[in-house]
Amino acid sequence: MNTQLHPVTKGPAFHWFGYYDKLQFSPDSRFVLCMETDFENRTPKTADTVRIGMVDLESGNEWIPLAHTGAFCWQQGCMLQWIPGREDEIIYNDREGDGFVSCILNVKTRETKKLPAPVYTLSPDGKTALGLDFHRTGRLRPGYGYAGTDRTEHTAAPDDIGIYRMDLQTGEKQLVISIARVASIKTEHYKDPGLQHWVNHILFSPDGSRFIFLHRWEDSTGGAGQYTRMFTSDLNGENIRCMTDCGMSHFIWRDRDHIHGWARLNPDDSWKQYLFDEKTSQAATVGNPKQLTANGHMTYLPGGEWILNDITCERNEETHTNRLYLYHVPSDKRVELGDFVHENVYSRDFRCDLHPRSSRDGTVVCIDSACNEGRQMWVGEIGDLI
Repeated sequence: MNTQLHPVTKGPAFHWFGYYDKLQFSPDSRFVLCMETDFENRTPKTADTVRIGMVDLESGNEWIPLAHTGAFCWQQGCMLQWIPGREDEIIYNDREGDGFVSCILNVKTRETKKLPAPVYTLSPDGKTALGLDFHRTGRLRPGYGYAGTDRTEHTAAPDDIGIYRMDLQTGEKQLVISIARVASIKTEHYKDPGLQHWVNHILFSPDGSRFIFLHRWEDSTGGAGQYTRMFTSDLNGENIRCMTDCGMSHFIWRDRDHIHGWARLNPDDSWKQYLFDEKTSQAATVGNPKQLTANGHMTYLPGGEWILNDITCERNEETHTNRLYLYHVPSDKRVELGDFVHENVYSRDFRCDLHPRSSRDGTVVCIDSACNEGRQMWVGEIGDLI
């Protein structure tokens, strides 16, 4: 394995962070947040808990325990992240009875503040959160929601849940877009209303004025089909724009006006890396298609020229290989950072994608990998490469 990275956590416990669009690094890049558990390779149950902590990269990768939670999944964890604009405060989701809450924790004083609903994404000023129903997401998209009973199971498109906005200071919460409303929006290729609808993958724009969300639904024939539309909206759930109604997977904002995503523009088209103009929905391919050949979890480093990405590039009966790389759009330069071979036991909703995250200044990268001692975190310097 040729890699620029090294492990910063170790067994016998397992460690991971989750998704690539959250602030994992502290403002000074010294600490990286993560979760710790004694089990893996099975779907979490309502009674399971994991430990929350951070790794001190300047003190021998010391593990610092902070809290624990019962609201987590393998792909996105407990939405653990540093709150933008705050030096010492993090936020994460937790379980309370049959429902979920979120907790703001000061990592120095250990003072905790509880909010009445879980969070999905935070505004760049750290004042507002958007969230969704993790019961429904957990049932319809295993690996991305939380264990529990979905009271809306027998409703195709509920009108009382969807995307809500919450004030992180007061905890005031307001539903801004219901699932029923999303399902009723007509677009060119949206022919089949489906059996079950849900929303997923919410992300604020860099200036906090708008957000992305995916509308997903099941095949109405009862098959295994899953279909996706991507929308953007303002914070009141108005001025909704459809970027594509033929399929979207992973995405990221490049800047306030552009969205980079692995998408399809027409039902008969192939999937590609596209850059969407958020105001017009017009799309163009990103860089050289021969370099950006597959789906991945993409992040733009500061300056907007370098893309940090990963792909699953090789698979056989026993293993699959996840490849980590950098891509410089202006020069069409691709820099390989390493291959990470995982056993195929890491599959389905408990797979271990690399989900590469960068420090705030773009000089350090952290990933989750199961190539050594199970699910662990790896870190590497990339400043000299960019």
